[in-house]
Amino acid sequence: MIDVSPRRTNGTGSRGGPHPGVLAAVSLGLTVTALVTTTILTGLPVVSPFSPPGKVLAYFQDNASAVRLAGMIQFGSAIPVGIYAATVYARLLRLGVRVPGPAIGFFGGMTAATFLMLSGSVVWLLGRPEITAEATLTQALAFLAFITGGVGYVTGLGLLVAGTAVPGLILRLMPRWLAWAGLVIAALSELSFLSLTIEPLQFVLPMGRFAGLTWLVAAGFLLPRTRAAANRGAL
Repeated sequence: MIDVSPRRTNGTGSRGGPHPGVLAAVSLGLTVTALVTTTILTGLPVVSPFSPPGKVLAYFQDNASAVRLAGMIQFGSAIPVGIYAATVYARLLRLGVRVPGPAIGFFGGMTAATFLMLSGSVVWLLGRPEITAEATLTQALAFLAFITGGVGYVTGLGLLVAGTAVPGLILRLMPRWLAWAGLVIAALSELSFLSLTIEPLQFVLPMGRFAGLTWLVAAGFLLPRTRAAANRGAL
């Protein structure tokens, strides 16, 4: 008689879910792909919504196909972030973490994924000629894409990083230097909301986006699957 009881699963099988490091790498790869593809197809950097209305309008009207492609890829890059948040949340609970960190990280990951999907949808709309026929509407949608895909996404991503880094530091689930780096990235990401009124602080947005995703890749590969593995790593 075959024993199919739960005790046969040691945390390295199906119960572990998708590999979080791979999920974060996929999201990072898609993010870079969207940026590089848009630059190649347009020959221009992505226009800022803070630019004059005429320049914003011309950019989206002249590069409709590239903008729709970028919106599609951006939408797709949000999906691995949400799966990452759910996977790491379940893993931290399995590792015995009973503090708010995993729940905060889960909330942050879901927030980041939702905002990024919304931003990708808005960017796709900006690639529709019937939408970009009027300058005011075009710039309003460009600002919405910036707020959701920039500030909203980065602040959510920062919470995901913090919710993973804090338990990782306290319980020694990852190298201390990696945990501290995550806390610095998370702090910068949370400060990104100030860029809504202090435009010079917008440099924090790409830092939080790319540094945050890179950190999630590293944490996803180093985070132990079981408590036994965590104890061995802490020795």
